[in-house]
This record gives sequence, C-alpha cells and structure tokens, in this order.
Amino acid sequence: MPARILITGATGFIGSRVAAAARRSAPDATLLLLSRHRTGTGGATPAPGSRTVHGDLADPATLAGACRGADVLLHCASLIGGPEAGLTAVNDRGTAALVADARRHGVGRIVLVSTAAVHGRGPFRGTAPHRAPLAPSSATSRTRAAAERHVLAAGGTVLRPHLVYGAGDRWFVPGLAALHRRLAADPAGWDALLSLVDVRDLAEAAVGAALGPVPLPGAHFVNHPEPVRCSEIVAALADRLGLRRHRSRIGLAEARDRLTGDPVGLHALERLTTDHWFADGAVWRLTGRDPGPGFAARFADHLSWYRQHVPC
Repeated sequence: MPARILITGATGFIGSRVAAAARRSAPDATLLLLSRHRTGTGGATPAPGSRTVHGDLADPATLAGACRGADVLLHCASLIGGPEAGLTAVNDRGTAALVADARRHGVGRIVLVSTAAVHGRGPFRGTAPHRAPLAPSSATSRTRAAAERHVLAAGGTVLRPHLVYGAGDRWFVPGLAALHRRLAADPAGWDALLSLVDVRDLAEAAVGAALGPVPLPGAHFVNHPEPVRCSEIVAALADRLGLRRHRSRIGLAEARDRLTGDPVGLHALERLTTDHWFADGAVWRLTGRDPGPGFAARFADHLSWYRQHVPC
C-alpha cells in the first residue's frame, strides 16, 4: 500500500522542499499537509496526491486525530523568534501534542527537522553529535530543544542542520550580507569554519530518514561534509552578487561596538565569527542520499533568488 506521509510546515522554506522531495521519492504516496487553514494549505488548493489536514501547532487541541492513517510524520514546522510564550506554545507544546497523536495512531516513523543552534555558541570543530551538549542560548533554541526531546522520547529521528541556504532563504545569506554592509570592514574571525547545507539536499536527507530502509533513531547533524570559511561565503557574494569588498579589518570588540543596539546583528556576528563545524556523515551514508558538491557549486543554482532578496 502506498505510504501516507504527514508533513508539517509544507509551505515553508524547508518544508516545501521536503514535500517536493517526498513526492519524487514516493510518487504514489499520499501527502497529508498539516495546515491551520480549513481549506487548502495557506488557503491554496493542495496539489494532486496531497490532502490538507487541519491542525494548528499553537492550539494542541486541534491536533487530535491529525496523524490518523499516517505512516510517517515529517515535522518541519517551527516558530522562529517572537515572545517566548508563543515559541513554547508552538515548538514545545505543539510538538508534544503532535508526537502524542502520532504514537496514539501507530505512526511508524517520526522525523523532526531541528537545528544545530540547540548546542549554543561554539567553537565547534569537527564536533560529533554525542560530543555536543545541549546549551541553547535563545528562547527559540530552547523551545526547539524541547521539541527534540518529545521526538527522541518517542524513538524518532532528529536532524540538526546548521546554516541552510538556497531559494527561499531569508535569513542566512541576506543576514550575512546585511552584517557585512553594517560593519563596513572585515571583522576578526571572518575565517571561521561553518557547516552549511543546501535546502534541497537537506530535504532529500529528511525524506531518506523518513522513508529509507534503515530507521535512524536519535539526533544527527545533517550538513555538507566539508565546512566553508565565512570569508569564502563573503567572497562568493562579492563575485556573484556584487557585494562590496572591504579593504580594512577590525577586531571583534570594535565590530560589537558598531553593532550596538542591533541584537540580531550581534547574534549573527557571534555565530559567523566562531567555528561551527559539525561532523556527522551517518544520515548521508545510511539513507544513500548524496550531500551534493558543496557550497561553491550549489550557490550558483540560487543566484536568481538571492539577486532579488539580497540588496548589495
């Protein structure tokens, strides 16, 4: 019997790619797309082979029965930023209710797309999952770590990408470009090693974990095996998008001074000037998915998107 795959966040940056990857991997499957809208996903008519399931992660009572008939749960939805009460409602209590419903209805596999940010600030240098303690430094990360606990307690799979890029990205590359312009100089630490993953490769890994022949319980990093220096990313933005190159360098203390009053910029500075290199090839190896050729080659595929959304 064809699989029935419940996907949350199917209209989002990552979830939409996961839905597309699931359709490619299992063309006969029925995709059950969780939506807080009563008709369609985001008010739109679902694609052929898909069906909308009503449920709002911010209102756990609406999730009762959402997983009925599903074989697999691919949980890609999360709330990023905002008041902690809202984050707790969606990421923590919403996930708890969804996982409980999945267990109640005998869902075979549960896969959560989480984030390596649950480990807090680095440095991380070739760090494996079992060597990285949870140390979330924001309300978003704390509540996403809580979501992970619910999935892991159910024997599910947690995938932790670090920096995700590609068409639809409104945070990583746009944020790096904005930080670069704001500083007007290259800060110390610009050569930090960062783990990256193309959103399409991440989606393939998530579907592989959900549908592959080998279950992958536990938490796994899912990034390209080769880290990239932040300075290389900036150079790619300069070469491909026309980002202005800086001729001067400043220390981190001066960089922080220039970002006074900008908590988002300060947070980005700390993440991008400290090694965040997470090493784990288990997902690629066990699912048989290819992590792709890496940032230098993959970035070119997304230039149209970034030209529209990264003013340089």
